[in-house]
Amino acid sequence: MSVSFGHAPLRRGALLHINSTKPPLSKLKFPFLFSLSFSTRTPPVASMSYDKQLAAAKKAASLAARLCQKVQKALLQSDVQSKSDESPVTVADYGSQAIISFILEKELQSVPFSLVAEEDSGDLRKEESRETLHRITELVNETLASDGKLNISPLSEEDVLTAIDNGKSEGGPHGQHWVLDPIDGTKGFVRGDQYAIALALLDEGKVVLGVLSCPNLPLTSIVTGNTSILEDKAGSLFYAQVDCGTYMESLDGSPPKKVHVTTIENTEEASFFESFEAAHSSHGLSSLIARKLGVKAPPVRIDSQAKYGALSRGDGAIYLRFPRKGYREKIWDHAAGYIVVAGS
Repeated sequence: MSVSFGHAPLRRGALLHINSTKPPLSKLKFPFLFSLSFSTRTPPVASMSYDKQLAAAKKAASLAARLCQKVQKALLQSDVQSKSDESPVTVADYGSQAIISFILEKELQSVPFSLVAEEDSGDLRKEESRETLHRITELVNETLASDGKLNISPLSEEDVLTAIDNGKSEGGPHGQHWVLDPIDGTKGFVRGDQYAIALALLDEGKVVLGVLSCPNLPLTSIVTGNTSILEDKAGSLFYAQVDCGTYMESLDGSPPKKVHVTTIENTEEASFFESFEAAHSSHGLSSLIARKLGVKAPPVRIDSQAKYGALSRGDGAIYLRFPRKGYREKIWDHAAGYIVVAGS
């Protein structure tokens, strides 16, 4: 889809993350406003099936969500550490990465394993983190045991550290590489609001599948309700494979449902999403653009890539994101969400 301010209506599809890199000023129609475009067609890749990888990714993300739900329910101050970028890191963050790394490597033993992920075990290897590491290892083993189908021995603390550090791959333009944000939206997680486990697979530099596990996102639309934990506590799992569409199911295993972006074409009827945290995106600039587009509804502010999942099923029509100066986007911030929307 594309948008031309003041001329063309919003066409079917979703307006997504907007790159903050601006074209030369001579090409700008309005100060600070620039051409917006997003293709809902996934890039061409060699025709092949990723069914086995998708099944492993769904399993890994669902188990990670189970761990995260348990920690969030009993969130303790001691579960929160600080990180150099000043965002909170929780026991669930490390535990989620350890589980996903372990499951992917176990389920896909026939292919080289490469994982580009947010966390590493550096802080956990410090003496003052021994209790935290012990807690993470307990949670990981409890979660793996709860599956009932995994015939494995309990992991040691060193096993957990190794699994976390498997995410230190440098990736690259060739081969297959997994990309993971073990908890996207850590501030939302700590507040008890929205967060997502975001996992994607790149093949020869192209995103070919993605899974978004959103434990606090209900299966029904969030636009008319509260974006916190609602009565519908099942949580939502979105997944997409290149050229196969996007599907949603509950985290407790409801039948999958194919989802589609909104069919709204009139921007006056559109609702738009933006980041909950003003530090992540300029709310003022989003508001300005929304007015230029003729959007009348107030913004729906949500943490994490849960926005992409909600967008893929038509909860909203627009997602505006303008990172502030100095903020550096990372591949795990958008890879899974991108293909989930592109497939819908």
